[in-house]
Amino acid sequence: MKKLLLLVFGLSLVSCGTTSTTTSTPLTPLTPAVSTNSNVKSTYWQQHVEYNMDIDMDVNKYQYKGTQNLVYTNNSPDVINRVYYHLFFNAFQPGSEMDVRSRTIADPDKRVGDRISKLSPDEIGYIKVSSLKQNGTPLKYETVGTILEVDLAEPIQPGEKVTFDMVYDAQVPVQIRRSGRNSKEGVALSMSQWYPKLAEYDFEGWHADPYIGREFHGVWGNYTVNLTIDKDYVVGGTGYLQGEPEIKGNKKTLRYYAPEVHDFTWAADPDYIHDTLQMPNGPLLNFYYKKDLSEEHLQYWKDLQPKTADLMNFFSEKIGKYPYDQYSVIQGGDGGMEYAMCTLITGQRSFGSLVGVTAHEIAHVWFQFLLATNESKHEWMDEGFTSYISDLAMDHVMDYQQENPLEGSYKSYIRLATSGVEQPLSTHADRYNFNTAYGASAYSKGAVFLGQLGYIIGEENLQKTLKKYFNDFAFTHPRPIDFIRTAEKVSGLELNWYLIDFTQTTNTIDYAVKDIEGNKVTLERIGLMPMPIDLTVTYTDGTTEDIYIPLQMMRGEKPTNATIKADWAWAYPTYTFEASKAVKSVQIDPTEMIADINKENNMK
Repeated sequence: MKKLLLLVFGLSLVSCGTTSTTTSTPLTPLTPAVSTNSNVKSTYWQQHVEYNMDIDMDVNKYQYKGTQNLVYTNNSPDVINRVYYHLFFNAFQPGSEMDVRSRTIADPDKRVGDRISKLSPDEIGYIKVSSLKQNGTPLKYETVGTILEVDLAEPIQPGEKVTFDMVYDAQVPVQIRRSGRNSKEGVALSMSQWYPKLAEYDFEGWHADPYIGREFHGVWGNYTVNLTIDKDYVVGGTGYLQGEPEIKGNKKTLRYYAPEVHDFTWAADPDYIHDTLQMPNGPLLNFYYKKDLSEEHLQYWKDLQPKTADLMNFFSEKIGKYPYDQYSVIQGGDGGMEYAMCTLITGQRSFGSLVGVTAHEIAHVWFQFLLATNESKHEWMDEGFTSYISDLAMDHVMDYQQENPLEGSYKSYIRLATSGVEQPLSTHADRYNFNTAYGASAYSKGAVFLGQLGYIIGEENLQKTLKKYFNDFAFTHPRPIDFIRTAEKVSGLELNWYLIDFTQTTNTIDYAVKDIEGNKVTLERIGLMPMPIDLTVTYTDGTTEDIYIPLQMMRGEKPTNATIKADWAWAYPTYTFEASKAVKSVQIDPTEMIADINKENNMK
């Protein structure tokens, strides 16, 4: 998603064109549908879907007819009496929740503003369901905004599979947010969140959130999609193309299969250039971009391709191997947004911006696509973790050699924390009072969560945590507790205090050097949030010493070469220790990896 929000506070689609050839990819599952972690296996379950969709697109009217056969497996221990579908395109209608929210929030997204309210009937988006059956029996259903509420003919028992057959008509809205037609850069079709999508049901129940503006949550499964479209259109997106397109008259039918995904996205335009880059021991990279871009931007898209391979290698090394056979970078959408095996990004950018948005969206392959957190509830786990790792990746592939690649995120978070408008990271993504506060919270504070965790448990332990987290929870829906428990297992430290204070409250960090008397140093905790303390003492003889003061509730220390002092219990507002000789000055947190809101009192 568009990384510019940070600034407000400081598999193989070998060919989708008409002139290239392709071969079928074996239809084999990638991984088990549950985590490899034995502790997770014993208690964890998730639902499963098999989508079979036939789509007939009229590129002149921007309308399409769809049929959907969906096999749903109830892996839960619960009897299910109702189901819900997302009808995302219904958000792009005057009077929708997305429209009204955009016109009533204090700082609306400029891409939306009041544009939805001005759409004419032939410009709106809609999905109209005309028939829905459960195992052949017609069902009663009601469209409520962007949600289809469905009463079942028979309850779905634990372990049972049922088949839903749906017929619907839809219209692609004018490009406003993420998906749509005729973007400002002239892309004909950006087809994200375009089909009736079954809502997720998990241990918390149904997640039938209306589409108001934020993120998504989906059911893991396999997709078979047969797309019929004008034969001159080049198509890129999710899935493996199966065989050659079938051409009849002025149309062609493309057949895709996408295993072990929780979404399916595509984009199409008659003027796409389609380049490929096969990575050694890695996926085939696809690049779709408009041939009418300026000469400068066309060159940027060429130069982007080896950088994309470098990014893919970086993330695979730092987190875990990319498991699919293809990935596509596609000009489309309204900024940058991650989807299954692909991203839609705007293409008329500087080269640095083009690489940056690609880095951010590819990082989302891991955070949220493979580690599929509920973005509506835990938006900081996808946006923040992505911002963290993509900042490191950009520093690496662009050779920036920054002292702290996360400095921008730290500054943005501290501005938020001192702004008076911060809400806890546990706030639902749609329920922030300000879009700017959402951006700084999800992106910046979420990135700081990881950067600061490296300070708390040690950078090497953090890197081990990320890899274990991926290994244990890829292809599942992990929660915040799953990540922090992973960090505890890696580090051997107690860390629940950190998860609670930094994500469920707006408590701030503020430590100060209160007094120096000879060789005695007194520190003060001013903010409510606890933290272990790294500090550097400079002695009157000019020598220095690094000192580490553990936080008592951590029940241990991170790996360090510093001199370790006695624990500091959080409830004590002050802490005094004796240095080995007369002290000249003291600096708390010399690496500035604590998100201390007042650094002026960190040194004396």
